[in-house]
Amino acid sequence: MKYIILFILVLFKLQAAVVQLPISSIDEKTKTLTIKIDRIDVGMSGFVVHHITPQHSYVVNNVVVESFDANKSKATLKMTPFHMLDNDSVPSATYKAQVGDTVELAFGYNRALLIAPSEMIYHRITKSVQTQWIHPDLFATILSYTGHPSPLKSDFDKMSDATSTGLLFIYLDKKIYTIDMKSFKILSISKAPLEQKSVKLPFYTRVQKIESSWWDWGAGTEDVKHYTPYYYKLLMKYNKENKELLAAYKQFENGETK
Repeated sequence: MKYIILFILVLFKLQAAVVQLPISSIDEKTKTLTIKIDRIDVGMSGFVVHHITPQHSYVVNNVVVESFDANKSKATLKMTPFHMLDNDSVPSATYKAQVGDTVELAFGYNRALLIAPSEMIYHRITKSVQTQWIHPDLFATILSYTGHPSPLKSDFDKMSDATSTGLLFIYLDKKIYTIDMKSFKILSISKAPLEQKSVKLPFYTRVQKIESSWWDWGAGTEDVKHYTPYYYKLLMKYNKENKELLAAYKQFENGETK
């Protein structure tokens, strides 16, 4: 139980980390911007918001925290196009981010999706942590629509857009990985040595079967055969510099964990 309490503290810390700050500088060549802040986690995602009036604003770009310089209290963020609200019937704005616009980070961090290997572990964690949990049945429905019985980063991105969910938690090898669902970067890793008696593939959901696309044989269309190695590899693909994740995976490969 003490490990679940630790996880709760980590979650509350993330939920309290909603950031709204003005842009300090912009580099158009590298598509990056900077903000002044005392502390921020690399991998947090959000938006650049332009305020037309105090009551009217619109989103200009997606952003992800790329690096943080604690000595200068400065974070560098990468900008990418914002397409969540694209609509062919509505004119698109041509406004570009500029100094003074607002960066809003940690959007949707009060809503979370948990990927767990069994119903027991799913309920142990969700009943211990007070947040707005989005049921994995909804994610399974999105996977069925895309024809991906093996979830990809792009599927989690669709889930985030469809439900305004900011955080993803993956229970993996007696740890809980806290991930920004848009950037897929690990924000924290907490110990949670819960007993795992069974495995539901590709994760715990009441949806019995996620069908693959008969017209598409690409990535994500094969069934997940083994829970732990699949999610380790998915996390490492987008967190190659995370030493704690790499060490955990090496221990798993060497048979030092179960």
